[in-house]
Amino acid sequence: MNKIGLIIKREYWTRVRKKSFIIMTLLGPLIFAGIVVVPIWLASSESSEEKVIAVIDESGLLTNSFEDDESGNIRYQYINQSLDEAKEGFSASNRYGLLYIPDIDIDDPKGVTFFAETNPSIQLLGNIKRTLRQNIRDVKLERSSISQEMLDALETSVNINTINLSQAGKEQQGNAEVASVVGYVGAFLIYIFIFLYGAQVMRGVIEEKSSRIVEVIISSVRPFQLMVGKVIGVASVGLTQFLLWVGLTLLIVNVAGSFFPDVVNDPTTTMPMAQVPESSPQLEAMQDISSAFDSVNIPKLIFCFIFYFLGGYLMYGALFAAVGSAADSDTDTQQFMLPVSVPLIISIVTLAAILNEPDGNLAFWMSMIPFTSPVTMMMRIPFGLPDWQLILSMALLVGGFIFTTWVAAKIYRIGILTYGTKVNYKTIGKWLFQ
Repeated sequence: MNKIGLIIKREYWTRVRKKSFIIMTLLGPLIFAGIVVVPIWLASSESSEEKVIAVIDESGLLTNSFEDDESGNIRYQYINQSLDEAKEGFSASNRYGLLYIPDIDIDDPKGVTFFAETNPSIQLLGNIKRTLRQNIRDVKLERSSISQEMLDALETSVNINTINLSQAGKEQQGNAEVASVVGYVGAFLIYIFIFLYGAQVMRGVIEEKSSRIVEVIISSVRPFQLMVGKVIGVASVGLTQFLLWVGLTLLIVNVAGSFFPDVVNDPTTTMPMAQVPESSPQLEAMQDISSAFDSVNIPKLIFCFIFYFLGGYLMYGALFAAVGSAADSDTDTQQFMLPVSVPLIISIVTLAAILNEPDGNLAFWMSMIPFTSPVTMMMRIPFGLPDWQLILSMALLVGGFIFTTWVAAKIYRIGILTYGTKVNYKTIGKWLFQ
């Protein structure tokens, strides 16, 4: 155990001191925080240049229907000119666009055209289409002697509250949307981390094997000790990097909120609680979001994420180490990567089906099979599942880790010292029974 501890320490400190680790540890939170802050900043710092759009309405049905944008960036101007006159003077008018509405048939409105020097944005065209659609509908309602108030009275908004009942009869607020997002993010992160850090183990084995350093190391420790130490050492690096990413991301978002309160706490997106009036739609939305996240057992989710991250990585890390020991270069690993990576790929591809039926047979069996359970269980846990299924899945994952480590060790102890030999599946089969 002392030798394994030394190998873990060596693998850990060797990797955390690399420039690539430091750069990715610092760059990752900036990217994650940017995903949160940058869209809000771009939305709040849109060009304040006023865009004037001339409107020619030959139908007479949409007079004064287009209203200026709330931000003041887009202003509609009705003009009393023919289309040819408006197009001739378009360049000199410094207008952004020209909207032409011919004498249309409200049952089949055709011929509406937007003229501009450059392609307009999808958002602008969407606003114009929505305004046309709403006003044509109003004209139809008026001709049908149906008032807007009558139509609004016919529409009814229905909200469904989700309550989870435990076996003990305890009730807890549930939210399928939040569970879906949390589950998918957790499953995808485990999928990425297993591939990312598993590949690091494989490349590390190939480098040591190619440089013949491993021959010196094997003279002091057993191959199994070397493999376990390498796998656990890289797992410690991955867990350290993940925790640093979470902490630094939260720190950057909070710092950005203090330096740019108008961006992070934009009134049109999210308002500070102190500025939100009582019984306002913003306050109700915040309360709904807060209560929705209350339906997720955060401590249990974090524990399960760490367990399945470590369990899945340790199982696959041993297999990646075995693949690295059987190959002399990254090119040689391609033929052995498919059997190792297929279960992970299947688990991420079937997430949509599991999301539709998290308690179905497919979800159950894939969360029990050790090769797919790390990804699948992270999708199922936020929806709530019996404790016996979670315990059984964890026990099977531990058993799968022990079995794959035993198999990988038999391949590793021979393959690590096999250099320059063409290895195929038949050769690996002989190693397993040797």
